[in-house]
Amino acid sequence: MRDLNYQLKQLCKRNRDGSYSTQANRARILNQIANQLQEMGYRRMTTRSLKPKHVDALVKRWLSEGMAAGTIKNRMNCLRWWAAKVDRRNVIARSNEFYGIPDRQFVSQHSKAVVVGNDALTSVKDEHVRMTLELQRAFGLRREEAIKFIPAYADQGDHIRLKASWTKGGKTRMVPVLTQEQRAVLNRAHRLVGSGSLIPPQKTYIQQLRTYERHTTQAGLSKLHGLRHAYAQSRYQALTGWACPAAGGPVANSLSIEQRKQDHQARLTISRELGHAREQISAVYLGR
Repeated sequence: MRDLNYQLKQLCKRNRDGSYSTQANRARILNQIANQLQEMGYRRMTTRSLKPKHVDALVKRWLSEGMAAGTIKNRMNCLRWWAAKVDRRNVIARSNEFYGIPDRQFVSQHSKAVVVGNDALTSVKDEHVRMTLELQRAFGLRREEAIKFIPAYADQGDHIRLKASWTKGGKTRMVPVLTQEQRAVLNRAHRLVGSGSLIPPQKTYIQQLRTYERHTTQAGLSKLHGLRHAYAQSRYQALTGWACPAAGGPVANSLSIEQRKQDHQARLTISRELGHAREQISAVYLGR
């Protein structure tokens, strides 16, 4: 292993900020960055070798590759984390605008909803992974939230509550139980794990995450974050009575004043249920 890759790996091990998935993504991105710096001719670097020229070169490469603005910003967050941990914050400009990184596009131009039918579910061999997918589908949960799900704690009858340690951003969240299908999913989860979680007792979260990835891949399932999109779009239809723009429904400009009020309230509700603080994020799932 190259020196920089190794040192970044150790830096991540010593500084376990954020959830397990955040830590894993950060370590993966920093390893990619170290490889790219090596490819661009910056050799024999250490974690304290980071300079403005390295940041400039990386951003120029990412922009030339046509990388999405959101992806670049995630990588910049990792670079800033690295710089902060080695007391070199001034190496990176505070604003992404300094580097010409465009604003993230929050409006979805097409539906990213993914439907996993019962036939597809039965092709997943691991029962805990199957139940994780059912929870994602029924409640719009993130993968980590569904893997860590403890039915005995979460099930509050008319809603589920998610622990801060399960969620992105570390905030507790409530999601309503509104349908018989959702209730049936929760009942199956209770029967499967009793007082435990969707992580089998003999496994860690990371081990179960790898099990999830392996079994969903073997079943031919991908882009499963799209289950959240499907949940959001279904909720929008239920709350407003019409399909969202991403699913072929009317765009904002064509709505009446009363419909716009309904649209705004529905987006606020869905944003909260998905664990987002801003109504603006709803456009990613619903369009505008």
